[in-house]
Amino acid sequence: MVIMAGTVMLAYYFEYTDTFTVNVQGFFCHDSAYRKPYPGPEDSSAVPPVLLYSLAAGVPVLVIIVGETAVFCLQLATRDFENQEKTILTGDCCYINPLVRRTVRFLGIYTFGLFATDIFVNAGQVVTGNLAPHFLALCKPNYTALGCQQYTQFISGEEACTGNPDLIMRARKTFPSKEAALSVYAAMYLTMYITNTIKAKGTRLAKPVLCLGLMCLAFLTGLNRVAEYRNHWSDVIAGFLVGISIAVFLVVCVVNNFKGRQPENEHIHTDNLAQMPMISIPRVESPLEKNHITAFAEVT
Repeated sequence: MVIMAGTVMLAYYFEYTDTFTVNVQGFFCHDSAYRKPYPGPEDSSAVPPVLLYSLAAGVPVLVIIVGETAVFCLQLATRDFENQEKTILTGDCCYINPLVRRTVRFLGIYTFGLFATDIFVNAGQVVTGNLAPHFLALCKPNYTALGCQQYTQFISGEEACTGNPDLIMRARKTFPSKEAALSVYAAMYLTMYITNTIKAKGTRLAKPVLCLGLMCLAFLTGLNRVAEYRNHWSDVIAGFLVGISIAVFLVVCVVNNFKGRQPENEHIHTDNLAQMPMISIPRVESPLEKNHITAFAEVT
């Protein structure tokens, strides 16, 4: 809970405060990489932030709840499942229902990963200050006053821009792409959950189709960012790498590929072996050693 609270607070400071100053990156006069037309506010995008954040927060919650409920109902008749997923709270009397425990654990890790992805992306954007493809359309530099006689002249400093400061600041925060990172993180986490959890017969075709569909949606989100001149290819690829890395790390190293805990019987058997006293083997006296001791006694 402490780690989660700290992660949420750090994400809040990155998103809604000016605690971290964005790096001011310069540009060349009439640089063609930043002369794309302004596509409009983010709400006018084909994948607006409200839609993206709603899907990234709502779809995994729905899929995990439905999946865990189905798994629990199918395996409720077997006592082994209950023994594997029980968690002792106090003493030997209070337990968490395995359905609740697994659902809360998987959703909690997913939520933590969302905020962690947001923090990594914001940190990259603040440190690099990479310019958007439509930066010059918002910056509106006065080339005459800046003395841009040649295309190779480099311009640095915030005073070079005469446009809206808020829009200019947003145009300086594009690497890596937050939309690409969040979309691929949600898709990868759900893909690994479906692959490792759903083991029912008749899903050999359904699982690959569903997983590929999720990954394609995330990929199309990145393509849309490039097509609308909101991000460069490098921004989208970096966002994909961040999202995939965080999802794979959390699934493999934190939730152990969505597997249950080791059965209690195995823990008891292991503990019994550890507590068993060591068997002492009696020492066998060698005949040669016995003759040597007898000869030594006679000489004495």
